[in-house]
Amino acid sequence: MRKVLIIGIGAGDPEHVTVQAVNAMNAVDVFLVLDKGDTTADLTEARRAICERFATQRPYRTVVIADPPRDRTAADYEGAVRDWRDERARMIEEALLAEAEDAVVGILAWGDPALYDGTIRILDTIAARGNVAVDYAVIPGITSVQVLTARHRIMLNRVAGPVHITTGRRLAAGWPDGCDDVVVMLDADLACRAYRDEDVDIYWGAYLGTPDELLVAGRLGKVVDEIDAVRREARARKGWIMDTYLLRRV
Repeated sequence: MRKVLIIGIGAGDPEHVTVQAVNAMNAVDVFLVLDKGDTTADLTEARRAICERFATQRPYRTVVIADPPRDRTAADYEGAVRDWRDERARMIEEALLAEAEDAVVGILAWGDPALYDGTIRILDTIAARGNVAVDYAVIPGITSVQVLTARHRIMLNRVAGPVHITTGRRLAAGWPDGCDDVVVMLDADLACRAYRDEDVDIYWGAYLGTPDELLVAGRLGKVVDEIDAVRREARARKGWIMDTYLLRRV
């Protein structure tokens, strides 16, 4: 039985790593890292630095797995994501089979493993296949949403009000019914521009918790072009961007 610890490590700041996460990291024999290549080498380096800082109580190894590419041109978006995750599951399954049965395997997840992270689904897929006996635990982490609201010094919710968390793709299809506060993640096209003429405030952040952190806030119609320009420059400079934002109807 391979034991896997899915460890949330926060949005990027090593100070976001919890005591529970540190204890879990110090129980790990081997860390599995999905490497996206040179474009996001700084993310791989950040994981390495976190391990060096906190996993100090026992020897460990790191196994790097080349992250499979995802078809971003497919008409069936959900199918393409499913295929990509299935291939990830196959590769992680192979890595688990290569380890001793009593090994403790750690997978570091950005933010919290339960919010827009596919590691839990991957482990469920591996367990369902039955090729390797696996038991896993999930250690929560600080999400980019929490860092966003902290940096802007705002509450995520308003009194007795709901909060809707969605993606840019879903927002492009329409504002969620019955909710004035909407958190948007995984938005490659800045779908909020469709609401620039409405009474909406935006609280935006990118690379939250890292030295490259960027923040913009204000009435959507007044700042959305600034956000667009900042995003373009940042993506060109770093080769990737991770951002999220809260839309709040006034």
